[in-house]
Amino acid sequence: MKDFAISENPRVQAQLDRLGALSLPQGRLGLDTVRTMCARLGDPQRRLPPVFHVAGTNGKGSTCAYLRAILEAQGLTVHSATKPHLVRYNERIRIAGQLVGDDHLADLLGRVLDASEDLGPSFFEVTTVATFLAFAETHANACVIETGLGGRLDATNVLEGPAVCGIATLGIDHEAFLLVPEAGTPAEPLARIAFEKASIAKPGAPLVTQTYPEPALSSVLQTAARIGAPVVLRGRDWWADVSADGIAYRDTSGSLDLPLPILPGVHQGDNAALAVAMLRHQDAVQVSPEAMAQGIRAARWPARLQRLSDGPLTALAGNRTVWLDGGHNPDAGLAIARHLAPLPPMHLIMGMLSSKDPAAILTPLADRVLSVSIVPAPGHDAHRPEDFAPFTRLPVHSFADVAQTLAALPGDGDVLIAGSLYLAGDVLRRNGEVPD
Repeated sequence: MKDFAISENPRVQAQLDRLGALSLPQGRLGLDTVRTMCARLGDPQRRLPPVFHVAGTNGKGSTCAYLRAILEAQGLTVHSATKPHLVRYNERIRIAGQLVGDDHLADLLGRVLDASEDLGPSFFEVTTVATFLAFAETHANACVIETGLGGRLDATNVLEGPAVCGIATLGIDHEAFLLVPEAGTPAEPLARIAFEKASIAKPGAPLVTQTYPEPALSSVLQTAARIGAPVVLRGRDWWADVSADGIAYRDTSGSLDLPLPILPGVHQGDNAALAVAMLRHQDAVQVSPEAMAQGIRAARWPARLQRLSDGPLTALAGNRTVWLDGGHNPDAGLAIARHLAPLPPMHLIMGMLSSKDPAAILTPLADRVLSVSIVPAPGHDAHRPEDFAPFTRLPVHSFADVAQTLAALPGDGDVLIAGSLYLAGDVLRRNGEVPD
């Protein structure tokens, strides 16, 4: 898999073209290549400020957003690495609170590619090493890093001695990569996913988790025990009750009454609680309850149940409210459905990668949809309209893009655009809402 990346800056685009020319290594598993790349560049992963490392199927990006916002509310300087980008590749690397600048980004990518092209690295390996290099060369008080696929074989897993690791919600996703039969790994799908995610654990570093069903829970506990990481389990070592009144958090150190996030969705309270639990179970930095509350309210995470602002795209929708969510798996579909349940039915616009399950979003929304329109997922192989027909009783319409769809919507009703972060990024770009 390669990510779609373009830039208006010629120097950055030249390096992104080099990245785009890299092929996905076939049959190569493991972290040896990324370790060699790091070694050639002075092992930057060993020169980072305290690291907060987060994995999970859903919610890991939001958890990272809460961690960064809380640490910054404490007055600390924070590096953060998230993925994928929505509009600009720069979004992947935030240095001391600011997105990496174009000139700096071009230099970073050039240095990593020059040092490693003979190794046949992947897009993600180059990106990760460039991120480590940027973070090692600029002072900060903390570092928040999100994994990509899985965790065990993700390029970020060359990190050593994090302050704390966290695992957000677990679910079935990226089956083609994470459920490939492999000796010595769990056979049951959710247990295998849990094994892959929990394998970011490091000896002695707390591994803070949400609650999981069996057999995922057993897989997490067994993986952490084998590695030597103490597990801090929600429902056993920390608790959080999320209600309309806020987040009632408690652990062995005491209780906190925290506000709900601005980000919509009940699940965002759970993601914020995980960030708080990670901060409360590490010793590298000190964070006050006041900063936790302030950071939870300040956190922003685009394309996750985002209500789009006025712009060129939303103007085509007239007086309709337009919601945007990049979710593409069953847990994301359920979270979207829960949030939209009190609202009137909506028109659904979807663009979904061919590797994803159309039912993941359509099935939870079956009774909440006025019409179904399918558009391409920019730059990627996407499902055809007929692939969605078995999962809805409504006619499935096909359009060239979101703009054409919005202009053609019948009657009344608001709009939900969902199914792919790549589609979400294209929507944000066209509506003039570039993440900063």
